Amino acid sequence: MKLATLKNGTPDGRLHVISRDLTTAAPARAATTMQAALDAWDTVVTDLTAQYDSLNRNAEKEAIAFDQAEALSPLPRAWQWLDGSAFESHGDLMDIVFGMNKKEKLTKPLMYQGVSDRFYAPTQDVPFRSIEDGIDFEGEFGVIVSSTPMGTSVNEASKFIRLIVQINDWSLRKLAPVEMKTGFGWIQAKPPCSMAPVAVTPDELGSAWRDARVDLPLNVHWNGNKFGAANGYHMAFGFDDLVAHAAYSRDLVPGTIIGSGTVSNANYREIGSSCIAERRGIEMLDLGEPKTAFMAFGDTVKMDVFLPDGTPVFGAIDQKVVKAG
Repeated sequence: MKLATLKNGTPDGRLHVISRDLTTAAPARAATTMQAALDAWDTVVTDLTAQYDSLNRNAEKEAIAFDQAEALSPLPRAWQWLDGSAFESHGDLMDIVFGMNKKEKLTKPLMYQGVSDRFYAPTQDVPFRSIEDGIDFEGEFGVIVSSTPMGTSVNEASKFIRLIVQINDWSLRKLAPVEMKTGFGWIQAKPPCSMAPVAVTPDELGSAWRDARVDLPLNVHWNGNKFGAANGYHMAFGFDDLVAHAAYSRDLVPGTIIGSGTVSNANYREIGSSCIAERRGIEMLDLGEPKTAFMAFGDTVKMDVFLPDGTPVFGAIDQKVVKAG
């Protein structure tokens, strides 16, 4: 099943069922918002699925053309956003970029809690105060869970994953090392994230949902030029690990979003990267210093994902960086 939230003049928008090929949409009858659907998932999922099947058979009377520019984030604001860092090749390069000592191999996931009261719409211009802050994109996958009890085990965690999403976790790289050295977490370096327009149930990925990981490339284009296509499977910790880690000492409320961290592969020189900082890390290794600048006002970034047969999965994040205020 594929779901999206379309603009209706309210902060939470109107939940719609989206066809598999992302061409048509219909207002969801079982719930009016994504949060309402997640709050009552076990009650509404059968009706939502039936409506999704009807839409794909061209049998929905209220069907309209799906315009991604009219979409908000699937969950425009959430109770909780927890972001992991599950790709070891990315972590190793970030140690180089930030001048950090090499960490020992991790035995449990890294995770922080970020801004959840707003997720930028997928085609919305994103405002920043200064290019001197080191504006960077970070392509990620994420999951949205239903009510998840405290102490949920890794073996149990996958059954609470309801939806999979695609995320751009915006970062301000010049501010990050300053905040990291305080040992007290990120505030200024992590503005709100963006999300692709469509959230999908795991079954929509077929065999590409493997070991609680997205076994598909995340295509990233910067100013129209291909920047990377790293595969989401190569996580040191799968989403089942991340959900269990997050739920160790707390219940996770319906609508909690958990991110993978920047999608990265060990063969980054061949397949590219999902963020600029990683490219700069490669340049530091190969050239002795970074050559690629961070984003400037007017720059664009596009991210999308396709199944092997060409079917679009989440739609596209397609945004421009603009000066705030």
